[in-house]
Amino acid sequence: MDYEEFLTVVEQSASIGREDAERAARATLETLAERIARGEARDLAAQLPPELAPWLNSGSAAAEPFDVDEFLRRVAERTDSDTDAALRFARAVFDALSRAVTRQEWDDTVAELPRDFAPLLPRGPHVEVVSADLFWQRVAERAATDLEGAQRTTSAVLETLAERIAGGEVDDLIVHLPPALHDPLKVGRAHNGGHARRMTVDEFVERVAEREGVGRDEAREHARAVLTTLSEAIPDQEFLDVRVQLPDDYDVLLARR
Repeated sequence: MDYEEFLTVVEQSASIGREDAERAARATLETLAERIARGEARDLAAQLPPELAPWLNSGSAAAEPFDVDEFLRRVAERTDSDTDAALRFARAVFDALSRAVTRQEWDDTVAELPRDFAPLLPRGPHVEVVSADLFWQRVAERAATDLEGAQRTTSAVLETLAERIAGGEVDDLIVHLPPALHDPLKVGRAHNGGHARRMTVDEFVERVAEREGVGRDEAREHARAVLTTLSEAIPDQEFLDVRVQLPDDYDVLLARR
């Protein structure tokens, strides 16, 4: 694959023009060079068109251990775009990258990335991620609120859920949800130190009410709206994994699948 072919794949995958495709390729590869070891970046560059090599040779000797959210933040900063655009750009560039190098080299690159990068990668288990806007829209409809209210509601419920379940399960949820929903999950995980915190359903609702600044009855309906939307946004097995960590009294909040 030559340079023009590489950019054509990026253009088509991201539905953008040539100038944006070049900017996306540079931003993504420069960020990837920061995330993986220098030796791996050089091996990758050796199989790519020479025009791309400088962007992969800009990283440090040791890989920086940042997560997918920081990866997308850096791509967004370098392309002067938002996180949604950065997600689209990164997916397109990884698509082109996987086609341009050998399977062994691609596998070596993927092996250096944590599991939360799965939604960006075109090979391996397919991870379909619902958009944040669609998630909030569904919450807004169920909670009878506007988009801004749905965002507050979603953050309050996800933060509380992340406190209630184990840190490993929070990590699994992050893989299946859009970057805009990751922060409240990370905050909740930090609150409990990665260990599930016992709380009754009434305590759960009280925490949501406090975080959202609403009454308990409204918080209960909001929790149901978010958890129902969550059940639709993630795979059935993943939702089942969440449910098994919650006692029976949570059934009043959980969608039945």
